[in-house]
Formats: sequence, C-alpha cells, structure tokens
Amino acid sequence: MIYVVGLDIGSTYTKAIALDGDCKVVGTAVRRTGFKLAQASEAVFDDLLANCKLQRGDITYVGATGYGRYTVAYRNAQITELTAHAQAAVHLFPDTRTILDIGGQDIKAIKVDDQGRVKAFRLNDKCAAGTGAFLEKTARYLGLTTEDIGPYALRSTDPKAISSVCAVFAESEVINHLSNGIPAEDIMMGAMVSLGGRAIQLMRRVGLEPGYMLTGGMTRNAAMVKALESALGETFHVAPNGLGQLNGAYGAAYLGLRRVQKLLAEGKPIPPTAAQLGQAQGVQTVRRWSAMAATRRRFEPCGETGGQTGECPVVIVKKAPAASERAAA
Repeated sequence: MIYVVGLDIGSTYTKAIALDGDCKVVGTAVRRTGFKLAQASEAVFDDLLANCKLQRGDITYVGATGYGRYTVAYRNAQITELTAHAQAAVHLFPDTRTILDIGGQDIKAIKVDDQGRVKAFRLNDKCAAGTGAFLEKTARYLGLTTEDIGPYALRSTDPKAISSVCAVFAESEVINHLSNGIPAEDIMMGAMVSLGGRAIQLMRRVGLEPGYMLTGGMTRNAAMVKALESALGETFHVAPNGLGQLNGAYGAAYLGLRRVQKLLAEGKPIPPTAAQLGQAQGVQTVRRWSAMAATRRRFEPCGETGGQTGECPVVIVKKAPAASERAAA
C-alpha cells in the first residue's frame, strides 16, 4: 500500500497530512511551530502517524513545504509554497484561478492556470498588520482565544475598521477604541474587515480571475471569510473538513503521490530522503534564496574515474604583482 505524507512548516503552525494511493486523506495533524522547526516537524509527524495508526516504515514518500521545509531531515523532496498551494487548489477545485492564502507571517495572492501552474503572485510580508498574526494578537488583547475569534466577531453590529497599516499603530488604535467604549466584538470584526480589504488589494495586483479560493488558517474563521467575500463581492472556495488550513501540506503530499506513481510506472526507485543524502539535522544546506547560491562552487574529491589516474590536477592561478614588485621591476 502506498502512503505519502505532506508537511507544511509555517511560521505559526506546522501541518501534516497523509494520503493513500487513491489520493484519499488517511489522517491529519496540526501543532504550533515554535522556534525549533526541526523538532516541530518531528513532533507533528509522530502525531500524524499516531492518528493514522501507521509506522514510519509504512510511509513511501514525504514532501515538505513552507518556510521551514529545509529542516525536515526525513523529506524526499522540498516544494515551494506557491507550487504546493497552486496544485492542491486546482486539484480540489478545478475551476480555481485566483488563490488567497492568509498565513501567520504573510499573505500570498496567486494566479494559476487550469493545470495548477503559477502564472503570477504577490506577497505581503512587510508588516504584521497585514497578516493573520495581527488578528491573533488583537484577540489575545481582547481576552479571546484563536478559536473564539470567528464566533465572537460575528456578534458585531457595527464593525470599527482599523485604519493603521502598521501593527504598532494598529494596536494603539485598538486600545483607543476600547477606551472610547466601542464593543470588543465590533473592534474584532473591524480588524478582519481591514485585513480583508488589504488582502483583496493584493489579489487585484495579480489580476482578479473568477474561481477564487481561500487557504490558510483563516479558512476556519467564518467571520474572516464573510469579510473577504463582502470586500470582493464574490464567494470563495473553502476546502471542507479543515483542509483549507492544510492546503500547502495537501499540495506537497499530492505532488509526492504523483511522483511515486510516475516512478513506479517507469520501474524506477523512490529517491532517498534528505537524511540519506547527508543533509540531516546540523548540516547546513544552500538555500535557494541565498545570494551566494549562484556563485558558490562545489568541488568533488579526486578519484579514479573516466580512466584517469585519480591524481588531482594542479591549477596555477596568475596573480597580479604587488606595487613593490612593480617598482622593483
């Protein structure tokens, strides 16, 4: 039996999902990421296996995505967040063309084609006031838990928008509203309306194309969905059974399953994990976003290959003479 796992190591939550060979969901797991990314991925993987009643040896392939994907030592492949979200969205809702992903660290607007290929994207990670983390912070200030945000905000009768685009000033604005006697539920809903307006503006920058889908943790928040649909004037696809929050992980697992099926059809072996390749914890890998990645050269040890003797070639580097040497000449 084939079982593939997708992991999404996000800034706030780490998500995991397991699919069988028929692309059916076997189990899921979610936990807070914290500051130890590798430990978070290990813990959520253990949670997933327990929920699915599987052993590590039962897992055929592991795909990792999210900004902490390189810390997963037992991954077979790492996948960019944009690709994972796009592929999952179009697989779940084939008419999807514009995706809005609201995460704890950033907001992503992604435009895709009918094959789930990314055509354009925009990212808003300049300030916390434009992310889901601001809503959680506002909720904690009002004495609410993350789960209470949606139901509490839906009680609002006159939302009070938060006009500040800076998290620091926005927090001061929340305090001022409270001191002026504005109900907490109106402030909470107002924060969502403000965040929703900024998110829709980001979507406009990639070009609005009907077939809208919302992903990320905000899919669990009915009030946020309502605010976004009101701002856009359209409805959003939202994956059922909590899969909206796990969309990135689902995409990583889905792509992993396609990869496994292709390899099996061609009679090829499953690629090794990162740990088997020597990229386990504690060993640094070159990040794709590193400015040095394009210039860093890798040298292989000399050996007896290609009929050669195995002796290392001597490379003479010509050096420009120093000023004193030029003067003596």
